[in-house]
Amino acid sequence: METKLRKAFNKGSYHPGAGKLKISLWYLTSLLLFRSGLLPCSTLLVGILQLFGAKIGKDVRIKPFIHIKYPWKFSLGNHSWLSDCYIENLEEVHIGNNVCISQKAILLTGNHDYTKSTFDLRNAGITVEDGAWIGTGAIVCPGITVGAHAVLTVGSVATSNLDTFTIYSGNPAIKIKERIIT
Repeated sequence: METKLRKAFNKGSYHPGAGKLKISLWYLTSLLLFRSGLLPCSTLLVGILQLFGAKIGKDVRIKPFIHIKYPWKFSLGNHSWLSDCYIENLEEVHIGNNVCISQKAILLTGNHDYTKSTFDLRNAGITVEDGAWIGTGAIVCPGITVGAHAVLTVGSVATSNLDTFTIYSGNPAIKIKERIIT
């Protein structure tokens, strides 16, 4: 058993989608300007993300202290708001229009297969559709689609897709009630 557990970590077919120079430049930029909070201007943060390949719509707000692993695997629709959240996008993350991702929320596109000694990566993209709201400290797991106008409440964990116009809460998140917008 011990020999089996000493096998090398298997990252499978995962690829960051950019060369080492671009990744290094992004990590330095992210550390100095995004995660440090030294650059509080949303317009400048948006421009820098676009320079690194992010697709970003108009009139968005990106707050300081945000973490985005790979901007070239990230898209954000019009009139959306990202607070100081954590987007670990080993795979594509698509966020629609009029979406709010609150403080300390986590969008997590990668995980490991704990049943294998090689601890294989299990990655899948995330889609957050128009009008959705991810509450403070909530977690969206790999491969999840958050339906249009769905709400994931504070501290909840989405382990399966969230239906449109529905409010979810808990760990794992369960349907609480329909979301009625007036």
